[in-house]
Amino acid sequence: MSLTTTLHTPSTGKYEQPTGLFINNEWVKGVDGKTFETINPATEEVICAVHEATEKDVDIAVAAARKAFEGSWRKETPENRGKLLVNLANLIEKNADLLAAVESLDNGKAIGMAKVDVSMVAGCLRYYGGWADKIEGKVIDTNSDTFAYTRQEPIGVCGQIIPWNFPLLMWAWKIGPAVATGNTVVLKTAEQTPLSALVAANLVKEAGFPPGVINIISGFGKIAGAAISSHMDVDKVAFTGSTVVGRQIMKAAAGSNLKKVTLELGGKSPNIIFNDADIENAISWVNFGIFFNHGQCCCAGSRVYVQSGIYDKFVQRFKERATANKVGDPFAADTFQGPQVSQLQYDRIMGYIQEGKKAGATVVTGGERHGDKGYFIQPTIFSNVTEDMKIMQEEIFGPVCSIAKFETEEEIIQKGNNTIYGLAAAVHTQNLNTAIRVSNQLRAGTVWVNQYNMLHHQIPFGGYKESGIGRELGEAALANYTQTKSVSIRLGDALFG
Repeated sequence: MSLTTTLHTPSTGKYEQPTGLFINNEWVKGVDGKTFETINPATEEVICAVHEATEKDVDIAVAAARKAFEGSWRKETPENRGKLLVNLANLIEKNADLLAAVESLDNGKAIGMAKVDVSMVAGCLRYYGGWADKIEGKVIDTNSDTFAYTRQEPIGVCGQIIPWNFPLLMWAWKIGPAVATGNTVVLKTAEQTPLSALVAANLVKEAGFPPGVINIISGFGKIAGAAISSHMDVDKVAFTGSTVVGRQIMKAAAGSNLKKVTLELGGKSPNIIFNDADIENAISWVNFGIFFNHGQCCCAGSRVYVQSGIYDKFVQRFKERATANKVGDPFAADTFQGPQVSQLQYDRIMGYIQEGKKAGATVVTGGERHGDKGYFIQPTIFSNVTEDMKIMQEEIFGPVCSIAKFETEEEIIQKGNNTIYGLAAAVHTQNLNTAIRVSNQLRAGTVWVNQYNMLHHQIPFGGYKESGIGRELGEAALANYTQTKSVSIRLGDALFG
């Protein structure tokens, strides 16, 4: 099998798709010669096959990253690291239409949404390019006989494992802060969606990065992901995905070289609407909060709580809004919701829908397959949901939400926090005191007020409880990729003359 193949997207036409492993700035075949197919979720047809990384390939990629870290990259100035990230951001923008089209082809997300993702990728990389020469330590005044200072140093070789729901965006979230702080990277794409990340890898060498700094491999979590997590020469692993897999990664990290770990995991986020909310505005954001990206969003507002005074009106208006969402071809200009990413994910979501029906919840709208080809599911709203139902407690990761009624502020704070997760939440109210009071009491890493799913590369993102460890984005992400060295020098000795 060759290292590229000619493919076609409906919006950009023919292009050359890399299919190999990007190691040491070169495209290479997997050592064992294995490949796997990636499926178009809108048609259920094979797009192409890509080379599969196994444990041997992880060893080669890690060795390349280690050589770069101990060699030329360690000597690179912070200013030049920043310039390289900005170069990469510029190339992402230059190739934005192609990257968005490949993302839609492989992932199934609406092309309009994919274009927004690509713009955010460029923004994230450029942001961390700006941070590269601002990683600073401190001088600490302890006493007159000592000169003490700290340095923020890179951790080393970073293994990074990204999910399938935002392939390019997670690629940037991981690479940006790691490279800005002077680390090298071995990043594994999700086996469901390798294509857009491989196209983006083509731009790494063009941006001027030295060999071995950024290595991109395709493979399965149980093989390549496990190899990264347990590798004795990987200094840190970053993972975005399910809480179940996050636990496995922590065990592998602890059982190997006790590598540092950051995890951005699942969520079951409450979206709370008070009686005084602007109801039309709230409905718009609640709709976006759950059906954006086909519900395949870790921070999706899947638990909708509405105060009793507007509950009936809200349910009716929300039904009308959800029914108006255009479900269909990802490349159609007016499509809002494309297919779920895979047959496995489709089956899992439909299983939860059946569980909700069996438990006695009312289907307000949806609850069935959309069309007869592709992994499409109707936008689904359940009402008459109780706190103990699976659809209210477990992450569905699809276009399915549950609506429940509440009476008081004290009640909704208790219900909002009644989950093992703590990734996000939202409060809709026109009372600033209510907004601040409730936001401060919700145990979640992000709380939106009168909006939802508004992520930005300047704002930290991450979870409480079983939603993870550490923070992505913003200045906070830099701490995940640096370690503090303290230096204390006794004054008055020969060192100072």
